[in-house]
Amino acid sequence: MLLSSSSYARVVRASAWYDLVVTAPFATPWTYLLVHEALSLGGPADRMTVLYANLMGSVVLVWSLLRVLRPLPLYGLLDGVARVLFASWQAYALTHGAAAVVWLFLGVEAAWGVAQLAPWARRNARENLPGVLQETP
Repeated sequence: MLLSSSSYARVVRASAWYDLVVTAPFATPWTYLLVHEALSLGGPADRMTVLYANLMGSVVLVWSLLRVLRPLPLYGLLDGVARVLFASWQAYALTHGAAAVVWLFLGVEAAWGVAQLAPWARRNARENLPGVLQETP
């Protein structure tokens, strides 16, 4: 890996802290409604949107806490893959009229994705992935 394991752990932990701060407001109906209003998303938030925002916020909070407490290389790899997915759906939303504020989130997702995936791109997956999968928590 290009980064030392302690440097990579710091990247994984920093991305987790970012997620905790940004995602926490999505985890409850009350805080999501404040975010919805602050982002000027227009109109009242419908119940299903609030539900999905709360589900996403809750899962990301738990995933973030895991990475703060145990910033293992495997978790950085998986989080990098998740960020590619998130960035893909954000780009899709932007091409279909999503609010311009999504560009900011897309940029941050892409940056964290590159930071966590670039070291892996330099490794031969067949040679190194089995060793990462065998790490003990």
